[in-house]
Amino acid sequence: MSTTAPPVRHAQTRITLLVALAVFAQESTWNFYDAQVPPLLREHITSAALVGFLMGMDNLLGVFVQPWLGNRSDGTRTSWGRRMPYLVVGMPVAALLFLVLPHVAASLPLLVAVMFCYALVANAFKPIAESLVPDFVAPEKRSRANAAVKIASSLTVIVAALISILVVDEHPGIAFAIPSALMLVSIVVLGLTVRDSRSPGYQAALAEDAADAAAPARLGVRRVVLDIVRDPDRSRLLMMVAILLFGSAWSASRALATPYGMEALGLSRGDAGGLLLPSGVAFLLAAYPTALLAERIGRLRTMMIGMSLFAAAMVVGTVAQTPAGTVVAFCVGAAGAAAFLVNAVVVLWNLAPSARVMGTYAGLYAVGWAGGGFVGPALVGGMVDLTGWTLMLLDVAVVAVLGVLAVARVEALQRRTDTAKAV
Repeated sequence: MSTTAPPVRHAQTRITLLVALAVFAQESTWNFYDAQVPPLLREHITSAALVGFLMGMDNLLGVFVQPWLGNRSDGTRTSWGRRMPYLVVGMPVAALLFLVLPHVAASLPLLVAVMFCYALVANAFKPIAESLVPDFVAPEKRSRANAAVKIASSLTVIVAALISILVVDEHPGIAFAIPSALMLVSIVVLGLTVRDSRSPGYQAALAEDAADAAAPARLGVRRVVLDIVRDPDRSRLLMMVAILLFGSAWSASRALATPYGMEALGLSRGDAGGLLLPSGVAFLLAAYPTALLAERIGRLRTMMIGMSLFAAAMVVGTVAQTPAGTVVAFCVGAAGAAAFLVNAVVVLWNLAPSARVMGTYAGLYAVGWAGGGFVGPALVGGMVDLTGWTLMLLDVAVVAVLGVLAVARVEALQRRTDTAKAV
């Protein structure tokens, strides 16, 4: 045991850092895309609604593309593994499409076409890179690995902001080239160092193939979803509900923060837009400790504590309705949300019945979270229409509490079936 554990730990740390690098490069393009493509569209379109629709196209595509491509990668069998073939093709293509965006901006049809192609390709490999975590990392260490990935993803907001501030006004072409270069460098590093055919997850999938030669290597998305829905245990279905609910609460708290600051706190647009900035730092500081806490007391319990802390912070923010009180509430809430964001997909991975569906489950998590991003702002916005802006944070807390109840039910089911240690 002592002779093999250190190499295993080293391999898991190494793959965690490599996946974090890949996600960092991917999210750098996404964050810069969200920040700088709208101005390109505004050169042709005056309607904010139409700009918003075109910018939301990537989320709509992701709902369909991510679980399908994650599922395709689950069934792929090559000497390079099942994930890397998609990454070494998809990431360079996405980098090239991103690079040409400012150069086709003079033509609206060309710009929209390139946007569509970029969103399609970039969504295709997003869950595939993240699926390398459960392929290589043991279940008990996946929260740490996912925390590193989430930290890398969060740092890209700062990178995108710096590129926007320092480069984009004078050299827009170079500004788009920087995230593209980051993506190319990351895939070169991954391509030279990672063979996921050697991963424990891939080897387990091969063993399952051999044990059940009559079954197809790839279980279709429809079959995977039906298995979740029909399972009498309901743990996986409730986890998907929890992801949708807490994703709704989190997204609403972010999307509606600026109008809340203006309407409830009387802030200017610029000052209201800065309410969330400190909470980004709080999230970064809390991400890894919540992974360590999950290893000590369990992931589901850690998630419930964090989600409850998020909801309580929103209630306190409603009571202490000042700019300073709101910033503190958002910081405490972000620290609590980190417990969910770091551990939720890990719980879903660890509840998966087979090593052959990890990519599909990563895609389903993405769908649940994206669904929350779509439903949450609209749902809480409707509640605000009824209750007023002063109670917006309380409305967010109500949705978050529903998510807590769903996770609590999952924990109860896991205790009942004596499988809590597995998640």
